[in-house]
Amino acid sequence: MKIQASYYQQFDADLSLDVPGEGYGGWQKSEIEISREHTAVVVMHTWEFGTPQDYPGWHRCVEFIPRAQRICREVLPRILAAARGAKFKIFHVAGGSDYYKKYPGYRFTESISDPEPTMDYVASDPVMQRLHQFRGQRVFVGRHNEEDVNRGFAKLDFPAETRPLDHEPIAATSRQLFSLCRREGVNHLIYTGFAIDGCVLISPGGMIDMCRHGVMCSTIRQATTAIENKETARHELAKEIALWRVGLLYGFVFDVDDFIAAL
Repeated sequence: MKIQASYYQQFDADLSLDVPGEGYGGWQKSEIEISREHTAVVVMHTWEFGTPQDYPGWHRCVEFIPRAQRICREVLPRILAAARGAKFKIFHVAGGSDYYKKYPGYRFTESISDPEPTMDYVASDPVMQRLHQFRGQRVFVGRHNEEDVNRGFAKLDFPAETRPLDHEPIAATSRQLFSLCRREGVNHLIYTGFAIDGCVLISPGGMIDMCRHGVMCSTIRQATTAIENKETARHELAKEIALWRVGLLYGFVFDVDDFIAAL
């Protein structure tokens, strides 16, 4: 399957410049080949966030919610319709609570997955507990937002626009997603969902873990957004850095129209 892809040319630094890195080639675009047989679309952490009236505190501390909701309404349905119409593999990655356990796709994945490895933890102590409490109050999510966030997660589910079909597998851990890849012969995952510099990168089933299994991890520019801060939010600079990181370390960045056209 031929597709236009963006990649980042991280060479050559121009040593004659005051800032040698400004000599890099930067973003380039070329037609590449991907294997339909060995590639799957991943829809990760698409959550029903409710409205600002439902959970004002959640919307106050997660500023990307309106962008994510727009993507779920306007972008992801196009990708899912095209992928389903072309019989392209689709995997869903869920998390945050246990809402996904009621879906047939999760029960299937659980039935074919290896047992989860045990995870050892260092011992906590009162000082560490106070440090976590400090961060919860001063960094994220803020004491006055905590109740709303907890209420939102208690009712978490897929939004209607990205709800998995009964036959589409759902994974909640990296082991489960790897088990799906191994069963289906998938070695290239094209991620959509939220957020590209947070959950999609580091959560169970995210790029870091799957890359360690030898899986190439790409994304679709218009089908994700990032966790922005005060200084980056206006121009979505955190998203631009995250897309560069994907193009440099993990795979390719596709445009939605190019991906749909290729399908």
